[in-house]
Amino acid sequence: MIQPENNPQPDPAMNWDLNVRAAQLAESFRPSAPTLRVALHDVPGGGRVLDCGVAAEGGLGAGLAVAQICTAGLAEISLIQGEIAGRGWPHVLVATDHAVPACLLSQYAGWQIGVENFFAMGSGPMRALSAREEVFKKLDYRETAAAAVGVLEGRKLPTAAVFHFIAEKTGVAPQDTTLMVAPTASAAGNFQVVARVVETALHKLFELGFDVTRIRSAVGTAPLSPVARDDLTGIGRTNDAILYGGRVTLWVRGDDESIVEIGPNVPSMSAACYGEPFLKIFEKAGHDFYKIDKHLFSPAEIVFQNLDTGNVHVFGRIAPDLVKVSFGV
Repeated sequence: MIQPENNPQPDPAMNWDLNVRAAQLAESFRPSAPTLRVALHDVPGGGRVLDCGVAAEGGLGAGLAVAQICTAGLAEISLIQGEIAGRGWPHVLVATDHAVPACLLSQYAGWQIGVENFFAMGSGPMRALSAREEVFKKLDYRETAAAAVGVLEGRKLPTAAVFHFIAEKTGVAPQDTTLMVAPTASAAGNFQVVARVVETALHKLFELGFDVTRIRSAVGTAPLSPVARDDLTGIGRTNDAILYGGRVTLWVRGDDESIVEIGPNVPSMSAACYGEPFLKIFEKAGHDFYKIDKHLFSPAEIVFQNLDTGNVHVFGRIAPDLVKVSFGV
């Protein structure tokens, strides 16, 4: 691998202060809660909840706030105008110079939280305090902090029991824990899931054994799916937005040979089940994510720009017709 002395690789063990960054962001959102259509709650015996779509309405601004918390403020996230098969359509744009901490160490929804009759997928900086996932072991990263901040994708608001469960794993007291909550079938939840377009590319590369510390910058876009009437339909649409409409460009260092070798396996089309709306694939798998070919979970198109050699490598392609079917347009 080419490793120019004046372009050293990032230290994966660097302390990114993800929870400190996210706590500052969460505090900055408090005065804007009414305009974001977000409700603030202090749970007796627990911590603070920012309801972004369960009982509160939420909206695009709330979705942006959740996505920013998910990435600990290490990514620029916005809405841009794009198209689907010639039809104008809003797209979520994600850009970062710190893709590994923003996406893998923070944003990835790798924590299943089940307490009594409560279940949600957990993401955000609080994962780095627990650090029980394989990604933290391989990248040798774990945080300690006075406050914990996380995002829950679920239909219910967390109880004190949920806060105590999280506190046991993070080492942060329940009263010092802040959780943002939004179901998939909400404006905010829908937005924050589509904003994972870069994260899915990095996670796929990590699973394939690629040295993700070679990634210096990343930009991704995906069409913002219509808000669904129910969470199951929402899961289908948000996945299709990335699997069939997502585009990611990665600026990397090192050799070209390893990119050429791994590249064809990165985009979603490398999966045997590729080619149908995600809900159909999900149904065939008995609604079990673990029975779906894991190669599917990636953006439709991946571009590698090699900063050392100047070469560009493109793999995959978007499938706008499948996006149209999924979105009902």
